Amino acid sequence: MMWFRIRIILSALALPFFLSAQHDWRYVPMDSLTDLTEIVNHLLHKDSNKDRAERKKSQIQIGIFPAIGYTLQTGFAAVVSANAVIYKKRNDSLLPSTIAGSFSYSQYHQIIAPIQTVIYFNNNKTIFVSDWRYLKYPSYTYGLGMKTTPQDSTLLNFQYLKLHQSVLFEVHPHLFIGAGYALDYFWNVEQVYPPKPTGTLSDFEKYDTSTRSFSSGIELSMIRDTRDNPINAYRGTYTNIQLIPRFKFLGSDQNWTSLMVQWRGYFRFPSSSNNIIALWSYNWLTLSGIPPYLMLPSTGWDKTFNTGRGYIQGRFRSNNMLDAEAEYRIQLTRNGLFGMVIFTNFETFTNIDTWQFGMPAPAGGLGLRIKLNKYSRTNIAIDYGWGRQGSHGFFVNLGEAF
Repeated sequence: MMWFRIRIILSALALPFFLSAQHDWRYVPMDSLTDLTEIVNHLLHKDSNKDRAERKKSQIQIGIFPAIGYTLQTGFAAVVSANAVIYKKRNDSLLPSTIAGSFSYSQYHQIIAPIQTVIYFNNNKTIFVSDWRYLKYPSYTYGLGMKTTPQDSTLLNFQYLKLHQSVLFEVHPHLFIGAGYALDYFWNVEQVYPPKPTGTLSDFEKYDTSTRSFSSGIELSMIRDTRDNPINAYRGTYTNIQLIPRFKFLGSDQNWTSLMVQWRGYFRFPSSSNNIIALWSYNWLTLSGIPPYLMLPSTGWDKTFNTGRGYIQGRFRSNNMLDAEAEYRIQLTRNGLFGMVIFTNFETFTNIDTWQFGMPAPAGGLGLRIKLNKYSRTNIAIDYGWGRQGSHGFFVNLGEAF
C-alpha cells in the first residue's frame, strides 16, 4: 500500500548495490533470488535455503521500504514505509490481517504519518479496521470543479488528525457489516499563497475561511472481500461502502453526511498467465450538509492517496467525485522479481453544491514492479503518469496502488 508520491527513490533500491562492492556476482544463482529480501540476505552471506525456509513458515511477513524522495507537494523527503501481513495459520482458508504505515519528513517541514490496519479475529468472523493519520502539511489546492487550471493554485498550511475506527461482523460468507467512530480535526488552517490581499478571492476564501474544523460522526460500513491477498490480489473482488453522518451533538461543527463506495476486481488475462487485469471504481459523495473545504472529495485524498495518478494531489476538488481506474499487471521475469504495469484512469467532479459532473479528466502511464517480499506479495511500485494540461510525474508506493 502506499504511500506518498515520490520522485527519486534511493535507499531501498540502492542498498543491494552498496552492499555488493566486495561481492562476486559470477557465483550468484540470480534466477533463484526471487525478491529483494533474498538478494540482500545473499549479499550478507546468509544461508539462503535456511532463510527461505524460515520466511516461508513464518506467520508474519514484513516489508520495509526506506527512501529519499522528491515531489512538488513535499520537496525532498525522507520516508520509511512498512507493511505486515499476519497469517493465523499457513496454507488455510483464514484471511490474513494487514498493518501498513509510514513516516515522512520533508524539506518543507511536513510530517506525514498514516497507520492503517485490517485485523481479523474469531476465525475471520470479526474485523477491526483502523485508519489513523497525522499530517503537518502545506498542501496545494486548485479550486473547485473541473474547469480549474494549474495557474489557479493556492497553498494552504494546516495540521490534521484523523481517527477512524470501526468493527465489522460477518453476516454471510465474505460479507461484513459494522459501525464505528470517525473524527477529523484540522487546525492552524491558513492560506499562505497567494498572499492577501490579491484583489480576487480564491475558491478556498469564497468557500470557507475558518482556521479550524472539527468533524465527528458515526461510521457505518459494509465490506465484501473475496480477494486471495489484500496486499496484491491475483483474483477476487473487494467492495466497500462507508456512510458517515457527522452530528453536532457528537461535537461536529456542522451536521453533514458523506458516502464512499468503491469496488475492485482482479482477473488473470490470459487465464494461463501470471498477468492480471486490475479494476478500481472509487466514488466519494456528499449527501447532505456543507463539509469543511479540506474534507471535500479531492484527487489523491483517498485512504491510500492513490486516486488520479498523473495529477498532483489536490488537483481537482468539489463536493462529489467519481473515479475509475484500470491496470494491466505484467510479470517480466520468470522468477517474478520484476514486473510492469500499464494504467489509465478517469475522474470527474461536480460543480460545487450541485450534481452536475464535468468532463472527466483522463490520465495514464507505465510502471515498474520490484518484488520486495514474495510471501506477502509486496512490491515496490514505481509509476510515471501523464494527465491533461501538462500534468505528469512519478508515483511511488509500497504495495500496489489498489
